[in-house]
Amino acid sequence: MKRWFCFVSLLASTALGAPVNPNAVRAAAAYSRSAGGTSFLALQNGQTLLEQSAGEPRKIYSGTKAFWGLAALAAVEDGLLTLDERVSETIPAWRADPRKARVTIRQLLDFSCGLEPVFSLHKDNPGDRDSIAIRAPLVANPGSAFIYGPSALQVFHAVLKEKLKGESPTHYLERRVLHRLGLGSQRYLTDSAGNPLLAAGWLLSARQWSKLGEVALNGGAPIVSAGSMSQCWSGSGANRAFSLGWWNNRQAPRGREFDIESMLIPKWQRQSWAGTVLCRNAPSDTVACIGSGYQRLYVIPSMNLVVVRHGSGSRFSDATFLRLLVGR
Repeated sequence: MKRWFCFVSLLASTALGAPVNPNAVRAAAAYSRSAGGTSFLALQNGQTLLEQSAGEPRKIYSGTKAFWGLAALAAVEDGLLTLDERVSETIPAWRADPRKARVTIRQLLDFSCGLEPVFSLHKDNPGDRDSIAIRAPLVANPGSAFIYGPSALQVFHAVLKEKLKGESPTHYLERRVLHRLGLGSQRYLTDSAGNPLLAAGWLLSARQWSKLGEVALNGGAPIVSAGSMSQCWSGSGANRAFSLGWWNNRQAPRGREFDIESMLIPKWQRQSWAGTVLCRNAPSDTVACIGSGYQRLYVIPSMNLVVVRHGSGSRFSDATFLRLLVGR
């Protein structure tokens, strides 16, 4: 019979991460499976600790966002843009609105720009996504609220497209980010105008998704510098636990544990992000990419650990999983 899990024991400790307790990894994997997990991969110091169906591509939903965040950081290093420049410098239609005129590229990427989320942009072909997003109203002052949705990233796509002056954003993403990770073209879900959906859509195996985790462990290499990568962990005034596609655990061991996916369901006015943590018992440098249906990529730099799990949509707890994983 085909074994569900394959376990490879760690050998010696390295300077970057002491060996993880094998029983803790097994316990976390067992919990993941009991909560509808369909694949699992744990890597430490470049070695496979445990894997299950790690080569099967699956939807990662909002896990897609962090790849575009990396593209934004690469564009900064390539001199194409700065995160704190105003969007209206590139999108003329935003100059006439005094609030839109103040929005920065960083606020698009951390969802603090105040733009109406326009969830209909997730549809296969809603029309010209970029134009719809550019026309969407601001429903909160820039920097004042965390409003998670596809419209802000579509405006970023329009900005990047203008900055590239002929090269498409998807080609830039592939050339500057994906090819360096050994990845190719993705499932972009383009609309009738050729605009990809930046907020979701990709299919990646646990092995493939883990390459992004290795970038986080390596301080951004081989994509960007450590200084650039560190901007993913800072959060914003509207939500200190999120930036450029990554959720962080910086406020641990204090803070509030809750189901982040459930918090995202109500309208933004009813959401509360104060004190958000993934797990109070996990190291404070823990970060994660979170996709709908409990798709997860976790990175714990202090343990030199990358863990990926895909889920089937059954209820799953980040806090429970991480407590088991780190044995606390």
